[in-house]
Amino acid sequence: MPNIWQLAPKIKHLKGWGNMNDLFFRENIFEILDYIDEGIHIIDKNGRIVYYNKFAQTIDDIDRDKAVGRHILEVYPSLSEDTSTLLTVIRTGEPIFQIEQTFINYKGKKITTVNSSIPIKANKKILGALEISKDITQVKKMSETIVDLQNELYSNKKDLDKPLKEKERAKYTFVDIIGESREMLRLKSLALKASETDVPVLVYGDTGTGKELFVHSIHNASLRKYKPFIAQNCAAFPANLLEGILFGTVKGGFTGAEDRPGLFELANGGTLFLDEINSMPLELQAKLLRVLQDRTIRRVGDTKTIDVDVRIIAATNISPDEAVKNKQLRKDLYYRLNVVSFEVPPLKERKDDIPILVNFFIKSFNKKLNKSVKGVSDEVMKIFMDYDWEGNVRELEHLIEGIMSIYDVKIIDVEHLPQKLKKYRKKAASKSNKSLKDILEETEKNIIFETLKKTNWNVTHTAEMLNIPRQTLQYKIGKYKLK
Repeated sequence: MPNIWQLAPKIKHLKGWGNMNDLFFRENIFEILDYIDEGIHIIDKNGRIVYYNKFAQTIDDIDRDKAVGRHILEVYPSLSEDTSTLLTVIRTGEPIFQIEQTFINYKGKKITTVNSSIPIKANKKILGALEISKDITQVKKMSETIVDLQNELYSNKKDLDKPLKEKERAKYTFVDIIGESREMLRLKSLALKASETDVPVLVYGDTGTGKELFVHSIHNASLRKYKPFIAQNCAAFPANLLEGILFGTVKGGFTGAEDRPGLFELANGGTLFLDEINSMPLELQAKLLRVLQDRTIRRVGDTKTIDVDVRIIAATNISPDEAVKNKQLRKDLYYRLNVVSFEVPPLKERKDDIPILVNFFIKSFNKKLNKSVKGVSDEVMKIFMDYDWEGNVRELEHLIEGIMSIYDVKIIDVEHLPQKLKKYRKKAASKSNKSLKDILEETEKNIIFETLKKTNWNVTHTAEMLNIPRQTLQYKIGKYKLK
């Protein structure tokens, strides 16, 4: 078998491969590349991963099923258009050889590779790029790897006789955050950078937007990933109970009190996630502020202090500024928590992600429910795109799960929707033809049509020019019957 470095220069000269599908989806190519003990990445001209061999999967520790089809910056948010060797080759059209690249994967591990990247061309047009990566992380980071393994073994041994609740771990990583809109990519990049530090983080957004996904992911990508992750909803308990839950109690401190550690002690070395912190009583917020400043706690009823090493991540379901104004959040605590903050937008503000989310949930519930749903009808997708989604991503997920649990169909159609959405369709259909919505849709239709003509009906190029995901463009082409 030829060495991959000998094979690579030949690929760009292959002829008769009119598009990326023809170029890369041949079984013999897959088989050859999967046996090579070097990482192989292939992207199309828009930066989407179209191939990812087994060794690359091993290097990055990312399932290729989760990587293929996504933009490279979504899978590697620590990179940028300037630092990604693959995107550099797409931009310049020139190959680069033996360039060192360092990135952070979704488990928080720093990976260093030596890359050779070449453009893939046909008829002098760039179709994509191929990259061969040599992993040199093991040589540079062997000592850290050993330490990490020792810490993991020690932690597991230490926790063997602890209650299950004390062994909580964050479940999600950045790969589990579905979304390709510009704002979601920006947020994932910001959150990943936050995971590299140990400062407090404040996340805010409406219920159901996916704040907890970001929180879990930050912990799992941080140096605290092998330590406890404990979440507490501050709205779930009254003030007197919440104080004991957070700080612990001592026997005799009050009637019926027992010696119990609080969440701060249980989360020592790890992360404590305080959800709906604006629901915490102001007097308890003052005690939390002292913990953040002094890194010590005092059990309820006790006189001695206990040192704790806990990272705080807090979340609110309203704007922190609004919470401060309404005296739901202390101003001094807000300033202390607001070292790194970001807002997770509601689904209605990132509707470009709806087709992607729908496909993801359908695939997920196909596996879970042993179904074979192919997708939704164009009319259903139109309703989804027009609907306000007050429950955000969670509402969409539960809707699809409910439909697929009841119906055995290949395509989800209007008749399968709950009455609320059927009524919404009728309401939308009854609007005047000259409404603002109709005018905007007509304008959008004309812009898409004219751009399609300019690109000779090349969907990928059109999506690039309009700066929208290809899936969204395909939906709109069907919606406006532009085929």
